[in-house]
Amino acid sequence: MSAAHTTSRRFAYVCIALVAALNLLGAAAFDVSLYDNVAVYWGQDSYGATHSDVADYQQPISFYCQDDAIDVIPIAFVNSFFGTGGYPVLNLGNTCNSTTNGYFNGTELLNCSFLATDIEYCQNQGKAVTISLGGGGASVGFQSDSEAQTFADTIWNLFLGGTSDMRPLGSVVLDGVDLDIEGGSETGYAAFIAQLRTYFEGADKSYYISGAPQCEYPDEYLGDALDSAWFDMVYVQFYNNPCGLQNFDDASGYDFGIWDIWARNVSINPNVKIFVGAPASTTAAGTGYQNASQLETIAIYSRNSYPSFGGVMMWDASQAYQNDQYDLTIKDALVAAGSTGFTYPACSAEEWTSGSDYPGGSKVSWNGYIWESKYYASDEPTMNYNGDWMPISACAGTAPTSSSPTTSTASSGTTSTSATATTTSTGTGNCAGVAEWSDSTAYTGGSEVQYNGDLWTAQYWTEDDVPGGSAGVWTNDGACSSSDVAARAFAPPTPAPVAPRSKSRFFRL
Repeated sequence: MSAAHTTSRRFAYVCIALVAALNLLGAAAFDVSLYDNVAVYWGQDSYGATHSDVADYQQPISFYCQDDAIDVIPIAFVNSFFGTGGYPVLNLGNTCNSTTNGYFNGTELLNCSFLATDIEYCQNQGKAVTISLGGGGASVGFQSDSEAQTFADTIWNLFLGGTSDMRPLGSVVLDGVDLDIEGGSETGYAAFIAQLRTYFEGADKSYYISGAPQCEYPDEYLGDALDSAWFDMVYVQFYNNPCGLQNFDDASGYDFGIWDIWARNVSINPNVKIFVGAPASTTAAGTGYQNASQLETIAIYSRNSYPSFGGVMMWDASQAYQNDQYDLTIKDALVAAGSTGFTYPACSAEEWTSGSDYPGGSKVSWNGYIWESKYYASDEPTMNYNGDWMPISACAGTAPTSSSPTTSTASSGTTSTSATATTTSTGTGNCAGVAEWSDSTAYTGGSEVQYNGDLWTAQYWTEDDVPGGSAGVWTNDGACSSSDVAARAFAPPTPAPVAPRSKSRFFRL
């Protein structure tokens, strides 16, 4: 990055107060439904934690809001829930500290109210600014749901639309809460979110809840909450994990497909958006960094393969800016790929056939996805992180079928022949007690309906998609009769093994 470019960017920061009113006229509000959003954490000065050039350490938050690179900024972190006096502890790296800014009396809660103007500037530029709880190395949590609900009241009053004499960021009202829970207890987060949402209902502005789980599914700390609470965005950390971006081309690695199945079949918010979480430079994480060209490829592939894709999350702003504005490069690529609209890829691989054997690298279509076998496989493809198959794309339409025996080479090098693959799998359906399909009813994955005399099963969440239609949402289980129905819903997820992880979300004390 040239010295002239850096100087001009910083000069622009000095002039923020003079141009803010004009910029407001053209700023578009944050839209969570888009496919090209970029979320970048700010607060911990990750660059300063790994470099010695002080002039390039983390800049004020408004410095990163002067262009269209970033759409959401989680402020990192509230790294302790219950400090002195029962109030949370806020850590903002080199930006705000106890020596320069001080604590509110009787607490360890920093008074960083000078940030209010900068945050408001970012919001006026159309950015959503949230408060992030937790962080790498933080052991946080609750002992009960009631404690979590009380803490939600505290967060509402300190950072969101409530009132308190001790607001650490001043009068500015943030746009929501992010949960980056990487240690401590898994208790209470669903109750915490539910309590916050009682305040969100009827509020005079939009609020958002996001989570930042590890890519191994289900997440160790947020797994239960993700399944039972309403999340708007999920920033999956595809770094410092074996499922990280460094293993994008390996069916045993990158598992965005499993998160897409979760979003469409398990999440109570059928429109939840999944973000590809990425380190913003080589020094931002232990593993997972991809150069801008590589991340563009991964992001665009994911955008065109999975309907739940919402954009890219990065750790963090200080690293992204010093890495040739890595965030802006990725934002431009996402915008070029299209902010709206999703076209399902065709189910071009042959339909999976029970009783067949598949060598590693085989691709099949099943339950609305194309799957790749990690190694020799014969089991049914399911949303199992430890299973034989990985979903590599959502798909729609009728998959081709095989009518001849399949031959596969097992991992031992021996060759075996499977049973003949069938061309159809309809059977007969037991429609007793099953309602007729309705175009005004929303159905989740596994729901059964009658339509045109047949029994149909939804593969994932759907509304107003006619059974047998072009969307390919419904599986035909055969003509209605008294026979049993062959269930094809996704099985419950199998937990991933817990592996030691490198911490990338440094705390600057």
